[in-house]
Amino acid sequence: MSSNAKLKTDTNQQFAVKRKRRFTRNDWTGYLFSAPLIIGVLAFAIYPMIAALIMSFHQTSGLSVGGKWVGFSNYDYVLQDSLFWQALTNTFFIGIWSVLLGIILSFVLASLINNLKWNTGKNFFKAVFFLPNVVSGVATTLLFSFLFFPSKEGLLNFVIGLFGIDPVGWFTNPEVSRYSIVLMSLWGALGYNTIIFLAGLQSVPRDLYEAAEVDGAGTYRKWLYITIPYLRPIFVFMLIMGTIGGMKRFTDVWLIGGTAGNPGGSLMTVVLYIYRNAFLASQMGMATAASYLLFIIIFMLTALLMLLNRRKDSFD
Repeated sequence: MSSNAKLKTDTNQQFAVKRKRRFTRNDWTGYLFSAPLIIGVLAFAIYPMIAALIMSFHQTSGLSVGGKWVGFSNYDYVLQDSLFWQALTNTFFIGIWSVLLGIILSFVLASLINNLKWNTGKNFFKAVFFLPNVVSGVATTLLFSFLFFPSKEGLLNFVIGLFGIDPVGWFTNPEVSRYSIVLMSLWGALGYNTIIFLAGLQSVPRDLYEAAEVDGAGTYRKWLYITIPYLRPIFVFMLIMGTIGGMKRFTDVWLIGGTAGNPGGSLMTVVLYIYRNAFLASQMGMATAASYLLFIIIFMLTALLMLLNRRKDSFD
């Protein structure tokens, strides 16, 4: 290629790059319609995150972003606070049990519903199990407050009293309260997980089952070696979403245990700890420091769970 032809080619490429960078009328129209959303994200998401990060290095009541610069003192205080570690332990305990039991039970229910031959029955059970998901968290907590009433007047205590069992302080006994929260969260989230698993089960190719039947595989082996591996991305999705939701638990424990996380601090979670420091103690710097520590924990757990989905499926 001659030098003139090469120069001409380079000039055309530079002109094409400049042309691509030039905004057209359609581009400006698109940005104009996207502007409200972009402004909303900047004002209500990006700016609060940056302001909270700056605030975590200051001693402030939250009336302004600034304040006395204290460096990492807020983080040191939170990490040395025994109440924070108690809240983190409770959060992990309730979250792990809620996520694992929720995934297992919802997958079993979805498998049973999917194997029904009666289509009307399938739709009925879908509606029944999904119904609690449309109920608000506040309404669910109030409902279980009556069901788990600590005296004999509580419905559950009345039922177990028929078998000669003494009333249980479901939300008043520190040794039982966390398990009661797990049961309550299972009732609320079971329907959503079941519907997601049902959609995944219906997407499994029938050819895989037919090939397994030719090889003599029974129902259990097909479920174990075809269904579960094929739905691995859904399991990972459930784990990630359940972990994020479990680490941010606040509404139910606050309604039941108050700001102290009663009984005996057994219902104190990390978000409730942040709420106490921010709005009761007016220590917004420590609250934002705890918030970013929680963010780091959630990020690490999410990244760890994402690694579970990096291996390609054997069906691909």
